[in-house]
Amino acid sequence: MRVFLVAGEPSGDRLGAALMEGLKSLVQGVEFDGVGGPLMQAQGLSSRFPMSELSVMGLVEVLPKFFHLKRRITETAQAVLDTRPDVLITIDSPDFSLRVAKIVKASSDIRTVHYVAPSVWAWRPGRADKMAKVIDHVLALLPFEPPYMERAGMECDFVGHPVASEPVATPQEIATFRATFDLGDAPILLALPGSRRGEIERLSECFGDALNRFTSDRSDFRVVVPTVDATTDLINSIVPGWPGNPVVLDPRQVGPVQASAYKRAAFGAADLALAASGTVSLELAAQNTPMVIAYKLNWLTQKMAERMVKLDTVTLVNLVSETRAVPECLLDDCQTDKIAAALKQVTDAPDAQRDAMEVTMDRLGRGGESPGLRAARAVLKKMPPHHD
Repeated sequence: MRVFLVAGEPSGDRLGAALMEGLKSLVQGVEFDGVGGPLMQAQGLSSRFPMSELSVMGLVEVLPKFFHLKRRITETAQAVLDTRPDVLITIDSPDFSLRVAKIVKASSDIRTVHYVAPSVWAWRPGRADKMAKVIDHVLALLPFEPPYMERAGMECDFVGHPVASEPVATPQEIATFRATFDLGDAPILLALPGSRRGEIERLSECFGDALNRFTSDRSDFRVVVPTVDATTDLINSIVPGWPGNPVVLDPRQVGPVQASAYKRAAFGAADLALAASGTVSLELAAQNTPMVIAYKLNWLTQKMAERMVKLDTVTLVNLVSETRAVPECLLDDCQTDKIAAALKQVTDAPDAQRDAMEVTMDRLGRGGESPGLRAARAVLKKMPPHHD
């Protein structure tokens, strides 16, 4: 069996590597081709060009690279057509992936699978119909997504979310973390203002003011701020005005394995978190850490979002658990007093949120087969018989 994979982001590289590992355990002599990062290469993929070329976010960043990306789309699609694999699996990065799939479908009957359903339940539902013209089968991370994809005419399997199978911090790891950063037995408040510069610049002031307001009554809290390589310097320039003698976790000072162990221990040790909107809510839920979600956009993007988004909550814990247990301070509500009040409310009564987080992790597949193996089974189950 020959599989052509395309991933464009580190998160896609992780999903792709786990899927490849699953396929190798189920199919003898499976061969891989395509584009991926270091984790997929470790599973046996020889990437046709560096995946980092595709990891660009936002219109302003994409424009200077537009012609180069367009060339890579054509080149990748041609490689699929030339090698005629049994299946093309594109992983997230829809702007790149779906353009490749479109060219492949226009000139062949090669089976196409897309891993990670677009969030059509949140905004731009028409994307599913458009996608159905070029994709045969979708692998979804969230349990409520298959009906949206099937309605548009694609096959779809919920295969579980990777966060549900990631390790959680052990008591020993938490104790070592507290000792290493001299945190004693103080309650810990995690501040997570996003992983991109723009987000952090927009959110840091209201995060800092809200933390100051909240800790004026609760001065025992210590603030811990996990960062990524690219934003550590920015965070270091911001936190001196924050309360709780903040500890910034700088991944550059230790290797990647130790950095992720510290982050895991921080999530496990925390009593409370203030976080930007995103997948981080699931990482916190996996460690049973109560949270408040706060987020704002720049003015123009916000006006567009207000017209397009059709949900009363954006937090995945709320959506998956079908509750509204995680308080949100979004857009115009992203204000100091509202965030501080929400932090106090969660500290005083965390139980409803903890119940919702348990339900969320169960529904995402915790304790079951790994998502990579489930994804591999789903791909094989839907393959035409002569490819078995």
